[in-house]
Amino acid sequence: MREVSIIPRTEWKAAAPRSYAKHDLVRITVHHEGTRLLPTDDAARKIKGIQTWGMGPDRNWADVPYHFLIAPDGKIYEGRDVYTAGETNTEYDPTGHLLICCLGNYEEQEVPEEQLTSLIRMIAWCSKTYKIPVETLATHRDYSRQTSCPGKNLYLYFTNGYINKEVKKLLRQVYGL
Repeated sequence: MREVSIIPRTEWKAAAPRSYAKHDLVRITVHHEGTRLLPTDDAARKIKGIQTWGMGPDRNWADVPYHFLIAPDGKIYEGRDVYTAGETNTEYDPTGHLLICCLGNYEEQEVPEEQLTSLIRMIAWCSKTYKIPVETLATHRDYSRQTSCPGKNLYLYFTNGYINKEVKKLLRQVYGL
């Protein structure tokens, strides 16, 4: 596996973030964005919309809430700076969490193979790059009683152990960990 390819913020025309709390990364947490998005839809436009909504008067967040976002076609987009704590619309405090978001509503949609493959590669890369143990991997649902995020169709890959197994396999094969 070569290094992951991450599309920079400039490609989705990100607004400048506001100052927000810094943090040390100790765990990886996966979310889904929650609205239907197909592989043919414009993911960059969607991410810009998420940022505009999140930074708007109803939320007043500092930036797009996630550190990385993965489109249904498997493209990975840069979100907020990884050393800036994320923001979420539920009761848990995401300080210390590296937040990866799969764009789409996986309560209703099936997870595209390209997106699942990129998610596994991204988790492995983040684990290696930021020295975050794979054992910390969880989902938004694991920290909140208020959500079904990342949706039953994505959550299944966590509960049946598939993602964890594939991430560990990549870490062994590629990084010798």
